[in-house]
Amino acid sequence: MSEDIIIRTEEENFKMNRVVYYILGFLEILLAFRLIFKLLGANPGSGFVSFIYLITQVFLAPFNAIFSAASTQGIETKAFLEPSAIIAMIVYALIAWGIVKLIMIAKGQKEARV
Repeated sequence: MSEDIIIRTEEENFKMNRVVYYILGFLEILLAFRLIFKLLGANPGSGFVSFIYLITQVFLAPFNAIFSAASTQGIETKAFLEPSAIIAMIVYALIAWGIVKLIMIAKGQKEARV
């Protein structure tokens, strides 16, 4: 009976961890799109590019003043390197990792060591 409860608890923890990492993956993909679009000088008037910029701006707000964006003028477009997007991707990954570790600690789950 107790093995049943332990297995069920570990499965629930695994599901919660997967949800956290799924949300992180989705956010990382959005931020990566933004980084690539800025680097390549994508047209902000495009609907999809505008949507990505709008959604990701909320997640970049805490990191905007850390570094200034470097820009270069091309023949047709102006490209930007946003270090804040890179910093945000790293920080959000660390936060997700920390949340997963807290879930494991709170539920008393032990890490499998290989």
